[in-house]
Amino acid sequence: MSLRNRIAIYYTIATSLLIAVIFSGILFLVYRAVSSHNDDALMYEVSETIGNLKLKDQYFRNLAHSNQFDDDSEDYKKKIKQTNFDINLEFIQLVNPQGKVLNKSENLSTRTLLFKSGKSDTIYFNGMVEGSMLRHVQVPLAGPDGITKGYLIVAHSLMNALAFVRELQFIFLLSFPVIVVTLFVLTRFIAGESIKPIDDVIKTAEKITKTNLNQRIPLPLHQDELHRLSATINDLLDRLQDAFQREQQFTADASHELSTPLASVKGTLEVLIRKPREIEHYEARVRHCLLELSRMSRIIDKLLVLALYEGDKISPNIEEIILPQLIGDVAARMLVVADEKEISVSMGCSDNEQVSADHAMLEMMFENILSNAIKYSPSGSAITITVDHIGQDIICSITDQGIGIPEKNISKIFDRFYRVDESRNSKTGGVGVGLSIVKKLADLQQIAIAVESKPNIGTKFMLTFLPV
Repeated sequence: MSLRNRIAIYYTIATSLLIAVIFSGILFLVYRAVSSHNDDALMYEVSETIGNLKLKDQYFRNLAHSNQFDDDSEDYKKKIKQTNFDINLEFIQLVNPQGKVLNKSENLSTRTLLFKSGKSDTIYFNGMVEGSMLRHVQVPLAGPDGITKGYLIVAHSLMNALAFVRELQFIFLLSFPVIVVTLFVLTRFIAGESIKPIDDVIKTAEKITKTNLNQRIPLPLHQDELHRLSATINDLLDRLQDAFQREQQFTADASHELSTPLASVKGTLEVLIRKPREIEHYEARVRHCLLELSRMSRIIDKLLVLALYEGDKISPNIEEIILPQLIGDVAARMLVVADEKEISVSMGCSDNEQVSADHAMLEMMFENILSNAIKYSPSGSAITITVDHIGQDIICSITDQGIGIPEKNISKIFDRFYRVDESRNSKTGGVGVGLSIVKKLADLQQIAIAVESKPNIGTKFMLTFLPV
């Protein structure tokens, strides 16, 4: 069963039950109102009758022979001559304490009203008298001594009231199924229009594949739950598209960056197996392959760092770090490469400068910056590392005497795989992701990074740390 039909059925059932309760309540209230009106009319007739009886001691002694129902009015004389149960007339009957009829109105003819024995208070009750439903009121009549001498019973036909209630009941029973059917049709239509955005969600979701992840669900006009649902699904599609694009980017980057070292290793091994060679040649070629494999390993590590960062899967572990000690450890690891080019690395700072950062991330940042400085600096040049205080900030500067960066390219050096020399086969062997990693890790730790550079003079990287 569709959602639209379920909503229509559930709503119709609930509303039908409510309507049934309301109709029943209306019938009950109408019946009570009619009964109350009849009771008031009966009590009014009782008051008039008791006033006309002129009850006295001698009257009760000769109650059966009293003409207590006499009335001089023409209307009354005409009324008491009725022999049928006129629905507009009251019927009056006087009985002794044992229920024997002492006197009654002429419109009762041979009929007798009902009597409830053993009742000392005024009571109301319904009863059938020769096929007609009458509303009775039974009033005890007490003499001057306080002893009940008899009962006055006044009755009124309920034909009009019952006919009205039955007619109202018939109208309710006839209109109820019409209301239920109409309610179901309208509810089904309204539910269909209300959940129309869900159909749009389904249709759009059915069309979305990996080739069109940029397609989105149209948002409903009203800011309701369906609007939130559509917006939430669109956000989900945004995340899926972003994850898919990162996966594609990682695959493309890995394929692009690993193709050169793989080709180099493959070519070297193919040359080695063509014919026997000197052992020194084998050793040189194996060392070359190992270097290429090390380069591939570094490429993969850097690509993984970028992928983790862009997937929001890494967070910094901020702690207090002695900055000169960390820089010294990184520089010591880079000295082997620097010594090959006869490049000197010097530090100018105190031994106890402390900053708040992630130790592993900060090491990776300095390693990438120093690696670039060594790669792009000429043999015999120098790299200087200084730590200065400017106000409350601590600024670490790494200055080299390399080839420099043109001013127009400085804003692009932190882009992934951007290289100033625009050559993928440069002798420097750069991958083009090192500075991109530096920038992203700096942002994670709230470290400001700036670059100053002049071609053929050198480049200066400045890292600004917040105070501890």
